[in-house]
Amino acid sequence: MRILFFGRGVISTQYAWAFEKAGHTVEFYVRKGRKETFGSNIELEMWDARRGKQLIKESWNVKLHEEMNPNYDLIIVSVNTEQLPEAAQLLSTAAGNTPVLIFNNVWQDLESSIAPLSMNNVVFGFPGAGGGIADNRLRGGFLKMLFLEKPRAGTEHINNKVKELFESAHFKISWKKDMQSWLWNHFAMNAAMETEVLKRGSFPALMNHSDSFANVGKNMRGIIPVLKARGAKIDTISLLLTKIPPALLGTLFNKVIFAKGSLPRLFVEYNNSKAGFAVLEVVREAKKLGIPLPRLTVAFENTEQHKAIENSIS
Repeated sequence: MRILFFGRGVISTQYAWAFEKAGHTVEFYVRKGRKETFGSNIELEMWDARRGKQLIKESWNVKLHEEMNPNYDLIIVSVNTEQLPEAAQLLSTAAGNTPVLIFNNVWQDLESSIAPLSMNNVVFGFPGAGGGIADNRLRGGFLKMLFLEKPRAGTEHINNKVKELFESAHFKISWKKDMQSWLWNHFAMNAAMETEVLKRGSFPALMNHSDSFANVGKNMRGIIPVLKARGAKIDTISLLLTKIPPALLGTLFNKVIFAKGSLPRLFVEYNNSKAGFAVLEVVREAKKLGIPLPRLTVAFENTEQHKAIENSIS
C-alpha cells in the first residue's frame, strides 16, 4: 500500500516507520521550507511494544514532499488539533478521491472538524503512541493497541483498508461505536492534564509531583458537566477520574498507570510540546454553555503563553 502522512510529527513518523517495515511505501507531505529543514533522515529512539518491549535506535531515511498529489492508497493526518482545519482545507482540493484517516484529537463535532472534506471519504481514529521530537531526534514509542471508529454507512471500504493496513503491521484495533463521544472524552482528559502541565511548566515536570494526578481528577470533575451539556456519553476512564477519591487516584496513576519505567510514563516524559490549547478550547466551550471552570481558567490565565495562544487562534 502507498501511504502519505500529512506532516512529519512524532505520531506520523512512528507509524510510518512501522508500516514501512511491514512492506508498505510511506511518504510525508510537509509545508514549504520544511523539506530542507528536516533533511532526508531522522534519528529514532523509540519503544516498540507490539511484541514485548523493544527499543529501536536507528537513523531512518524518509521521503518528504512539499507538493501533494492524489496518487496514494491512503492519506493519514495526525497534526496538532489547531492545525486540523487548515489540513482539511488543503486536502479537500489536493487529495482527490484518496481516502483519509484522521488520526487525531478532535474537539469540534466530527463533520465540522474536517469541513470541507466529505465524511464519506474520511474515517476517524486515535493512536496509542506518544513522545516528542527535538533537533531531528525522535524519542517516544507506540503500543500495540490503537482506536478506530466502527464503519459508518458508506465508509466500510475505507475502514477495511485501514484495518488491513494496521493489522499487516501487527497492531490491534479497539473499535469505537461512538467515536465522537470517545474523542470528546479524550480531549477533555487532555485538558485536565494540560492544566497541571501549565502549573508545573512541562510534561516531564508533571511526573515529578505526587499530587499532579489527584489534581487531574479534580480538573476532570469540573469538565464533566461540559461534556454532558454537549451530549457526550461519559466513558469509563472519565468516570474513574471523577469517582475515585483524589488521593487514591494520585496513587493509582503514580504507582500503576504511570509507574517509573513504564511506557506510558516515558511517552509523557518525552513530550516536549507546549500545553494550553486543549485547556483554552474547553474553557471557551464552558463559557458558551455558562458552566464555570475555575481550576482550568486560573491555570491558563496565569501562564505567559495565555495571550500568545489566544492571539494565534483568534
